[in-house]
Parts: sequence; C-alpha cells; structure tokens
Amino acid sequence: MRLHRLDITAFGPFGGTQKVDFDALSAAGLFLLHGPTGAGKTSVLDAVCYALYGAVPGARQSGQGLTLRSDHAAPGTRTEIRLELTVAGRRLEITRQPPWERPKKRGSGTTTDKAQTWLREYDSAARTWKDLSRSHQEIGEEITQLLGMSREQFCQVVLLPQGDFARFLRADAEARGKLLGRLFDTHRFADAEKRLAERRRTTEAEVRDGDAALLADAHRMQQAAGDPVPLPDLAPGDPGLADAVLSWAAVARSTARERLAIAQCARTAAESARAAAERALSDVRERARLQRRFAEARERAALLEQRADAHREARQRMERGRKAEAVAPALDLRDSAEAEHRRAADAEARARARLPQTDADAGAAGLAAAARRATEELGGLESARRAERRLGEIAAERTEMDRQERADEEALQDAEGWLAEWEQTRADLQERIDSAQEAATRAEQLAVQREPARNRLRAARERDRLAQDTEAAQARALDSRESALAAHEHWLDLKEQRLKGIAAELAAGLLDGEPCAVCGATDHPAPARKVAGHVDREAEERALAAYRQAEEQHAEDERRLAAAREALAAATAEAGDTPIGELAAQADELERLYSAARAGASQLHPAQEELRRAEQERERRSAARQEAALRVAARISRRDALERERTVLVEELGRARGDAVSVAARAAELERRAALLTEAADAARAAEDCAQRLKEADARLADAAFRAGFDTPQAAAAALLDDTAHRELQRRLDAWQQEEAAVRAMLAEPDTAAAAQQPPADLAGVEQAAEAAARRLQAAVSVQDEAARRCAELDRLSARATASVRRLAPLRDEYDRVARLASLAAGTSAENERRMRLESYVLAARLEQVAAAATVRLQRMSSGRYTLVHSDDRSGRGRSGLGLHVVDAWTGRERDTATLSGGETFFASLALALGLADVVTDEAGGVRLDTLFIDEGFGSLDDQTLDEVLDVLDSLRERDRSVGIVSHVADLRRRVHAQLEVVKGRTGSVVRQRGVG
Repeated sequence: MRLHRLDITAFGPFGGTQKVDFDALSAAGLFLLHGPTGAGKTSVLDAVCYALYGAVPGARQSGQGLTLRSDHAAPGTRTEIRLELTVAGRRLEITRQPPWERPKKRGSGTTTDKAQTWLREYDSAARTWKDLSRSHQEIGEEITQLLGMSREQFCQVVLLPQGDFARFLRADAEARGKLLGRLFDTHRFADAEKRLAERRRTTEAEVRDGDAALLADAHRMQQAAGDPVPLPDLAPGDPGLADAVLSWAAVARSTARERLAIAQCARTAAESARAAAERALSDVRERARLQRRFAEARERAALLEQRADAHREARQRMERGRKAEAVAPALDLRDSAEAEHRRAADAEARARARLPQTDADAGAAGLAAAARRATEELGGLESARRAERRLGEIAAERTEMDRQERADEEALQDAEGWLAEWEQTRADLQERIDSAQEAATRAEQLAVQREPARNRLRAARERDRLAQDTEAAQARALDSRESALAAHEHWLDLKEQRLKGIAAELAAGLLDGEPCAVCGATDHPAPARKVAGHVDREAEERALAAYRQAEEQHAEDERRLAAAREALAAATAEAGDTPIGELAAQADELERLYSAARAGASQLHPAQEELRRAEQERERRSAARQEAALRVAARISRRDALERERTVLVEELGRARGDAVSVAARAAELERRAALLTEAADAARAAEDCAQRLKEADARLADAAFRAGFDTPQAAAAALLDDTAHRELQRRLDAWQQEEAAVRAMLAEPDTAAAAQQPPADLAGVEQAAEAAARRLQAAVSVQDEAARRCAELDRLSARATASVRRLAPLRDEYDRVARLASLAAGTSAENERRMRLESYVLAARLEQVAAAATVRLQRMSSGRYTLVHSDDRSGRGRSGLGLHVVDAWTGRERDTATLSGGETFFASLALALGLADVVTDEAGGVRLDTLFIDEGFGSLDDQTLDEVLDVLDSLRERDRSVGIVSHVADLRRRVHAQLEVVKGRTGSVVRQRGVG
C-alpha cells in the first residue's frame, strides 16, 4: 500500500482545504511530520484512517460524526477527506464526507445532510477515473479486503503508536494477550476452547441424564417387582452402574416368573371349585322355580272360579250389543234429521223476529216478493248518491279556498311589512361593508410595520445577551492571560534553575575512558553532583508545555472575545440603544392594533354575503305579493260557480232521500230490509224441508227395531254399545279365556307336578356357597394378573434399560475424548505441562515470531547489545506462554524489559513495533506496506542512538518504501530534510511541505 495524495477540508483543526503530496515526501524515503503541540499532526493521520475506514483511530473515536468538523470552517464549507493510494496494483481514490449540519437554503435554522462516500479507480489505458461505488458498506468491505487488515490492525501496523508498544513491552502476560489477540484475530482459537468446553458440558449432561434415566428405570423395576431383591446403592456417574442395573434386573425377572407360575396353579383349582358350585346352584334354582310355578297356577285357578258369574253376564251383554248394531244406522239418521229440524226452526224464528210487524206473519212466497220490491227501489238511488258526493267535494273545495285566502292575506301583510323596512336594512349593511373595507386597509398598513418592530426586538434581546457574553469572554481572556504569564514565568524560572545545574546532567552521562562532551578529557576526577531540588529536562519540558497550553488557551479566549464584540456591534447597529421593554411595548401595541384591524376586516365578506341575500329576499317577496293578488281574483270567480252548482244538487237530494237524513241513510235502510226479507224467506223454506225429512226417519227407525227383535226403538238404543265399551267388554272376555287356558296348561306340566311332590329347595345356602367359590376365583385371578403385569413391566423396563446401556456406550466414549481435549485446550490437563491455553499457545507462537523480527532491528539500534526473546515460563500463579525478556550481551544475562531506560525502552518498543508490523503483514496475506508512520518518542534518545535508529528507519526504504516520523524534536529537523510542517493559527492550521522538489 502506497499513499499518493491527501486532501483535507474543514477537518479537525484545518478550517480550509489542505493538500499533502505523499509522492513528493516519499521521494526522499524518510520524511518528518512536525509542528507545535495542538497544531494537528495527529489529525493528518486521523484523516488517512478516516478516508480508509470511515472512522478515526480507537482512542479518538469520540470525534466521530458532526464533531469531526473543524470549528474554524466557514458555514458553507463541507467537511471532506479525499485520499489517493495504490493497493494490490490498483490506483484508487476514496472521498468521504461525514454528516454535516448546514444552514438551510431557505429560511432560518439548520438541516443535517447525510454522510457521503465515493470510490473511484484510475484506468491507465483510458487515462480516466471511473466510478466504482457510492455505498458505505461496499466501499468498506472492498478496502478491508484489499488491505487485508481491520482498522485496529492498520492503526497498529501502519500508524505505529510508540506509547502503546512501550506499554506492551512492559506489560504483563494478560495485557500482551489482549493486544496480540486483536492484531492476529485469535478469537477463533478462544472460540474453539469455548466450543470444546461447551461440548464437554453437553456430553457430560447427556451422560448424566442417561445415567439418571437408567437409574430411574431401575427404581421403576424395583417398584414393579415388589422388592423381591434389594436394589444396590447406585448414583449417576458410577462406573459400574450399567452392569449392576442389568444384573439386578435379571434376578428380579426370574423371581417374578416363579410367582406367576404359582398364581396360575392356584387359579386353575379355584376355577374347578367355582364350576361345581355353579352347577349345584343351577339345579336348586330350577326346582325352586317349578315349585313356585305350581303354587301360582293353583292360586290363579281359584281366582277364575270366583269371577265365573261376571263372565257370563259379560257374554250376554255382548250378544245384545251385536243385535243392536243392525239398528244403529236408522238411529243415526233419525238423530241427524231431528237436529237439523231444530236448527232450521230456530233460524226461521230468529229471521222473522227481525222483520217489521207487517211482514212477520207472511209465508215464504210473500217474504220473497217483498224482498224483490225493496231491491228495485234501492237501484233507483244511484243518481242521488253521485249528487251527494259532489256536494261534499264542493264543501271541501270551499273550505280549501277559505284557507288559501287567509294564507294569501298573511303573505301579503308580511311582504308589505318587510318591503317597508328594505331601505333601512340596505343602508345598515352598506355601512358594515364600508367599515370592514377601512379595517382591511388599516391591517395592510400595520402589517408592514410589524416585521421591522419584531426584528428590532429580536436584535435588542440578542444585543443584551451578547453584552453579557462579551463581559464573560473578557473576564476569561484576562484570567487566561494571567495564567499564561504565570506559566511563562514558571517555565523561565525552571529553565534558569536547569541551566544552573546543567553540569550535573552532563556529569551523569560521563563514563571512565570516554571523552567529555564539553572539555574532551577522558579523566573525570570530580564530576558535578545533583543538589536537592534539581530541575531536569523533563520538568522543564512539562513547564514549557504548560506555558504553551496556557498561551493557546489565551489566544483562543482572545479570539472568542473578538468574535463576541463583533457580534455585539452588529446587534447594536440593528437594535440601537432603545431598551427591550420599550421595544416590546411598541411591538405588542402594533400586534394589538393589527389583530383588531384583522378582526374588523374579517367582517367584510359576511356583510357582502348578507347584503346579497337581502336583495334576493326583496325580489322574492315582491314576486310573492303579485302572485297572491292574482290568486285572490281567480278565487272570486270560482266561488260564484260553486254556489250555483250547489243549489241544483240540494233540490235533487231532497226529492231522493224522502224522510231520511241522507241518501246513504235511505239506501242503508232499503238494503237492510231487502236482506232481512230474503233471509226470512230462505229460513221458512229450509224449516219446511227439515220437518218432512224428520217424519221419514221416524218411520224407518220403527221398522228396523222390529226386525232386530226389539220391542221399541228406545230398547235398541239402550242395548247399543259404543266403540270404547265394546273394546273393553271384548278385552275382558279374551283375558278370561287366555287366563283359563294358561292355568290349565300349567297344571298339566309333568315337571311342575313332579317338583310339587319334592321337599322345598334351600336356595339361600347354595347361593352362599357359590358366592364363596366366586370370591376365591376372583382373588386367584387378581394374584395371577398382578404377577403377569409385574413380569410384563419388568420385561419392558429391562428392554429399555438394555437399550439405554447400548445407547450410552458411544456417548461415554465421546465424553471421554471431548473432556480430554477440552482440558488440554483449557490448560487444566496434567498432560499440558506448561498449563497453556490454546489461544495462549497460538499467541505465544506469534510473539516468538515478533520477537525474532524485532531482534534484527533492535541489535542494530543498540549496537548489538540487546536481543528480545520469548519465554514460556509461568509468571506467578498465571499461565505461561506470553513472557518477553531482553538479553543484555554485555552481561550475558536475561532480564525483564521493565529494567530498560527511557531511551532504551523507546528503540526497543520501536523495534518491537516494526517487527510486529512485518508479522501482521505476513499474517494478512503479504500485503506490501510502502508507507509507514512512526509516532513520538525520539526526544528520549542521545545523538549516537538517534543516528542508529535513523539508520534502521532509513533501511526501511529498501524496495521503494517510505517512512514518516511524527515528532517535534528540533534535532530531527536538521537530520531529516523532507518535512511536512503543521502550522497553527487563529483561523485554523495549515500544512507546508519543505525539502521536496
């Protein structure tokens, strides 16, 4: 991977657009990135990381999103990072824009634009850039796949953080393991450990569950067997559990089968005894039944003898009833004729009672003739009915005309009254319209004055707030100025004290036989000693850093004070010196007047609509008045015509109705008389016919009774039986005959007669003996069923236990294998001598590779003195595998890395970082890293060690590799010619490239 160009816009401390030409810087192989504290050196590296991965390094991830934007950027400038690089033989350009909160194009306030990302590739054949993707996810996956490294690996390998590796060099095994685990992605080995442990727990649980199920089956077999053999004391997990359970089950099954054979023999004997008792009981029951049957027959014969007289009377009654049945049709005919004659006579009497006295004594012919005369007179009244209906219609029409006349009079009065007030109504409505139009004009004028008043009020409020902010900013600027002066004086005091004691610092580096850096002498008889309160370089540098920080804070406070004063001046220019209360009162008064004018103007449209409706109402009422006058004239003519027609009809009706009050009454009277006469004539004829039929029925009845053998018809009627009496009498006769035949048959049976000659049967004793035999058989059957059930249950449970044992055998083998592997991977097995976990073992192998790669550069940096070695020894009670020691060639001893001095720690950690970068690169698939960055730490090296370190870094340029050093050490500016300087200022930082073509 080689970086070519980086464009930074509105990012971090850079307010504008800054361009970095890495091709020009990399031409020298080694270049320096320097600048004062807080200028933005690290922000350049953050921009590279953000362009590649869309996020800054882990320690600075709080700067994500909108907070990545520079505070110095103009409101209309969007934050953007563009990086051009070559990776895996492809030249790519990545552009990223984080989310941006920008001012709205219309109106006030802000809006947030989403993040944007572009990926382009240079086509060397066409010499043009072509777009690849605009998707965040696709671009992230593409870059990660090409680099072969995650963001953490990239930040650890390409942006070498020396502080992290110094801590790594002195850290314990656990801290080293965390870093190496992130870089080499050994979590899969930890996952393998977890999966083995989970598999061991799973198989162990399955084995225990199987043992528990097997032991539960054994307890069920013990319950089924009824404790013939005691169950051994066993528990899940016992080695001999399966064999013990199967052996005990075999003994229990054998005992249960013996019990079953005994129960079967007992049941056979009980069944024989029960059969003999049942046969004896059956014989006794049959004899007792025959004896009871003979006694019952004798009792029924005695009862028949007692009812013999009643049976003879019933037979005679049945004979007379059969003779009377021949007379029954004549009796029915005579009863029917008599009933019909009574009904006809009653109807005739009722009809004659409703007739007038003059017609009541007439015969049937005279009544019919009178009815015909009444019907003829009724037909002559039809014309009178039509005249009467017409008179009713005339009366209804005159009533309706009276009602319409009253309604028209009321409508005329209402229209006259409304039209009389029309002029005043129109004047009032026109006045309302004029007032609403004046209010609308006034509202337009006030609307123009409202907005300037509101703007002045807002500006006045902003003016007062900015005045308070300006006072607070001025106070902060004074405080920071005093703090900066105090820090400056403190730094000068420490610097002066250090200069006074500089001889002691120089003396600390003197060695016997080596020349003094000041005088060149090789003898040092009286080197200077440090006194109490000696100020060293680190104390001076801390004071200088505090002074610079205080100065930067003071500059920032001055910038904020100037900005606050500018804003205050702008607000004062717009609002003037008028107090807020007065401006608010003016604005409120304008608002009140504007609201009142708007309220008055809102009445314009309703008033216009009301005037329009009033004019429509005037036209409607004028038309209604004319129509009412026309209707009055038409009614006068119609009323005269109706009066003439009514006079003619009244004369006609007087002649037609006679003495009746109306034609309808006369017609009803004639209709009723004709109906009564017709009904009376019909009833008289029907009564005469019924009387003749009654005489004929009496003659037929007397003849039929004489032929049937009865003296009179009344005697035949008395002997006649109805259906119910006939059925009851026949049933009694049939029952007597059946009972007599049954008794005669029972007494003639030979078995019944023979049983009557024997002694009475003892049924109770025989039944008790049979019940006792049945109980003994039931008990034997229950014992046999229980024994059979126990045998079947034992067989079933034994088969299930045998299957469980067979199923558990391979599971036990699997558990043994998994448990051995899990213990070995977790480092708890006795076979794992060094107690190393699987992940620690892999990390130890990686650390050994890192130590070997770092030693190559460390020996050169330390002039062959130091070598890094990996150690598998355990540290304390922890596990082994991640130890790191340094071998001092001068003493030949191996010692802990924490014993190295500050400078030694730096170049040792630098060598470790470079070695780790090489190993991680190989692990990632051999991606070539042509551009590296090394962070701070060079200030702790002396001149000779610094030269050796730079020689090692310069050797990294082999095969066209470039290295960037991030440092503010002044001596490096003389040694490294190609430089990228970051200069900070009040309006943001800028970058400058020096020493490049």
